[in-house]
Amino acid sequence: METVVSGIRPTGNLHLGNYFGAIKNFLRMQEENRCFFFIADYHSLTTHPTPEDLHGNVKQVLVEYLATGIDPEKSTLYIQSDLPETAELYLLLNMNAYMGELERVTTFKEKARKQPENINAGLLTYPTLMAADIIIHKASKVPVGKDQEQHLELTRTFARRFNRMYNTEFFPEPVAFNYGENLIKIPGLDGTGKMGKSEGEGNAIFLADDPKVIRKKVMRAVTDAGPTVPDSPKPEPIENLFSLMKVVSTADTIEYFDTQYKTCQIRYGDLKKQLAEDIIKFTEPVRERILELSANEAYLSKVARIGAEKAHESGAKTVNEVRDIIGFRKF
Repeated sequence: METVVSGIRPTGNLHLGNYFGAIKNFLRMQEENRCFFFIADYHSLTTHPTPEDLHGNVKQVLVEYLATGIDPEKSTLYIQSDLPETAELYLLLNMNAYMGELERVTTFKEKARKQPENINAGLLTYPTLMAADIIIHKASKVPVGKDQEQHLELTRTFARRFNRMYNTEFFPEPVAFNYGENLIKIPGLDGTGKMGKSEGEGNAIFLADDPKVIRKKVMRAVTDAGPTVPDSPKPEPIENLFSLMKVVSTADTIEYFDTQYKTCQIRYGDLKKQLAEDIIKFTEPVRERILELSANEAYLSKVARIGAEKAHESGAKTVNEVRDIIGFRKF
C-alpha cells in the first residue's frame, strides 16, 4: 500500500470544481492507499497573513471534507498546524534550500507581482513547506495540478539532496499522481477558464451554497445572443454551461437543450433555470450533511484530535529519525 499526501488551503468554501477534481480523487485514493489529507492553515498565511477568521475557515473545510465523503477511519484527516513536527522539518529543509532555486519558482514570481507589498519569507519558502508536508509521511504519491508540478519537482530535489548530503536513502522521491482522463475539469460561470475561488464569488458554485444563491449565480452566467446558423459550434461561455449540465443533468435534458441549440431555438433563460435546479438537486445531500456536521462540534473535535494523533505518530517518527541522521543528540 502506497502513501499519498495532499492538502487544501482554508481560504474559502469548496466548490464543484474541487469536488469533481481533488475530492473525487481523494475518495478513490482512500480506498486503495495510506492517505494523509490535511488542511493547510500554515500555507494560507503566505498570501493571507492576517485572516479574519482562520479557525472558522479551517472548520468549514474540515466540515466539507467530511460531508463529501472523506472517511477519517480510512484515511488520516488532520489540520497542518496540529502537527508541529512539520514546522521543524520545514526549518531543517530550509537549511538545504537555495535562494536561487526558490526565486525561480514560477508561482513565487507571479505572487510577487500580484502582491508586491507582501513578498514575505513564507511565500519564498512555500516549496520547502510543501516538501515538509509530503516527505514527513514519506509519501510516494502526490495528487497535484499543473500549477504545483514545479513545487513537487523541488520536493523531489530536496528529498534527493538530503539523502545525498547525509549518505542515506531515507526519503523517497514522490511522484505526481491522478486518475488521468477521469479527472473532470469544471468550468466557471464567467464564460472563460475553470471554476475557482480566485476568479470571484460569482464564478463558482460552492457546495454550501443554498438554492437561492445557486439560482442567482447561474442566471447571471455569461451567454451570448444565441446561434443564427443551424449546427454552429458553441462559443466557450455556452460550451461551459453544457459542460456543467453533463455532470449534474440527465441525458434527456442535455439532449433536449443541445437540439434546441443546434436548431437555433435555444432560450438561455430556460437552460439556466434547468441547470440551476439540477445543480441544487445534485448538491443537496452534501449541503444537508454540511449543515448537520457544522452543528456537531463534539464530532468535529473528535475527528481533529484523532487526525492529529495519527499524523503525529507518522510525523514524529520521521522527524526523530531525521534529527538522528543529521546528528542532533541529547546530553
